Amino acid sequence: MRLALTGTPGTGKTAVASRLADDPCFDLPVVHLNDAIREHDLATERDAERDSLVADLDAVREWLGDREGVVDSHLAHLLDADRVVVLRCRPADLEERLRDRGESAETARENAESEALDLILAEAVDRHGADSVFEVDTTGRSIEDVADEVAAVRRGEREPSAGTVDFTDYLG
Repeated sequence: MRLALTGTPGTGKTAVASRLADDPCFDLPVVHLNDAIREHDLATERDAERDSLVADLDAVREWLGDREGVVDSHLAHLLDADRVVVLRCRPADLEERLRDRGESAETARENAESEALDLILAEAVDRHGADSVFEVDTTGRSIEDVADEVAAVRRGEREPSAGTVDFTDYLG
């Protein structure tokens, strides 16, 4: 099984994936895709304006091959997966998280707006279908609690839930 763990930057993907990787009961390896993109030269260029690498998704797909596990990245939903977990966070909280970790006000606001507009969720549903997408709201929740929900998705104990989280009030 390949499980995509995706969401807007700041929703908790890497922390949750790291928690799953450390859990001896969780039986899937974890790939931190953003690290792999840097370590294995899987980018086409550097976006100077955003100071980030532009992933070469074809190279990423080839590098991943048919590997099973959890793929952690804001790009994971763009890859083949059996199930897609989209981590969500209330936009105002997300904006604060991003500012606390050193992102510019502009970047934090842009990501908060993307979260309110469900951009990653919409892409995930478009690519994988609503029956394969699971939303998990991380707002005010512990990493352990969110990791338990992701593990429940992996075990098939949670129903798909695309469209159940609504943050559009942030835009109003």
